[in-house]
Amino acid sequence: MSTNKPVHAAMDQFQCAGAELVVGGVPLGRLVQRVGSTPFYAYDRALLTARVAELRAHLPQAVRLHFSVKANPMAAVVQHMAGLVDGLDVASAGELKTALDTGFDPAHISFAGPGKTAAELSRAIAAGVTINVESDHEIEQVARLADAAGIAPRVVVRVNPDFELKGSGMRMGGGAKPFGIDCEAVPASLARLDALGIALHGFHIFSGSQSLKADAIAECHAKSFELALRLAGHARQAVPAFYFGAGLGIPYFPGEQRLDLAPIGANLHDWMARMAREMPGTRVSLESGRYLVGEAGVYVARVLDRKVSRGQVFLVTDGGLHHHLAASGNFGQVIRKNYPVAIGNRMDAGERESVTVTGPLCTPLDVLAERMELARAEVGDLVVVFQSGAYGLSASPTAFLGHPMPQEVLV
Repeated sequence: MSTNKPVHAAMDQFQCAGAELVVGGVPLGRLVQRVGSTPFYAYDRALLTARVAELRAHLPQAVRLHFSVKANPMAAVVQHMAGLVDGLDVASAGELKTALDTGFDPAHISFAGPGKTAAELSRAIAAGVTINVESDHEIEQVARLADAAGIAPRVVVRVNPDFELKGSGMRMGGGAKPFGIDCEAVPASLARLDALGIALHGFHIFSGSQSLKADAIAECHAKSFELALRLAGHARQAVPAFYFGAGLGIPYFPGEQRLDLAPIGANLHDWMARMAREMPGTRVSLESGRYLVGEAGVYVARVLDRKVSRGQVFLVTDGGLHHHLAASGNFGQVIRKNYPVAIGNRMDAGERESVTVTGPLCTPLDVLAERMELARAEVGDLVVVFQSGAYGLSASPTAFLGHPMPQEVLV
């Protein structure tokens, strides 16, 4: 097997065997045969394992690592990640079932998200998972349901901080937000928990995600620790745990560079030393999703038609925005930019051309690559979209226009 690597930085963790991309040690053509049809998502388990190890190498040993299941809820991926991390974070009853099916200790599964239903809260209480309460109403619901069940709930207060992660692709804290309890209102919420006889299991602060700026992430982490220390002064007892969002991003577009973990890790080492002094015994957990799985996945579609319209080459594939909304530019992008894309069975091709890759949907929004230079492709060739391990299939409108669901494989 050749160890030639694609030249694009976002693809360089994958090897090639001659002209074929290799995923999970399997050349693409053989993988297509093994899956049985296109399109599909493929996730490389060795890359998942390596990414967790890389992040742990920069974290203080005392910092626990949690995987945010929403980034990739495929059962096989979650099962694999459960063997690598210290906790799982879920955001729905469906994700909760997936997490519990791994056999993971329920005490180290946390359930976040606004608008949890009474049924979801009841299931979480019965399972013994940690519930991140997002409002005073949710506190009251948990108290009522736990009392009816005769079970002491595990409750963490999710805090809406008075700051946000600068330069983040997804801002989850600061200002008016549906997520968490405003930090200035937390002391009153803690008093309400005490009045209801509910023990506080910790604080959860998540201000943003998908940042590639190490200094901004370190600053956000520092503010999160400072806020946790300040709020701990309002608790009647020692705070058992502190959960905070990592904010770690991955590069998707031209000009973006991979995140430098060194200054982030150094900052966390300093803060853990302070936490040991000021909040001894508090378990600190960092939550990450996209960073752990995003670069380990690809989306593969087959070219169904090659056509030229007024001088522009179009490759029409059997995949599209109904399977990969993010790559189409319709999931959070203001100005559409291309994900890294390649012709996966022509990785060593010398002839290249400018093409637009579309899906089979009857909408102009169904674009996977626009006027992008790729190897010359023909009908039957395989288009590969990289950086597809997070927020891919589960974040896409799969029922749109009634096309079949793609498969997912972990290799």
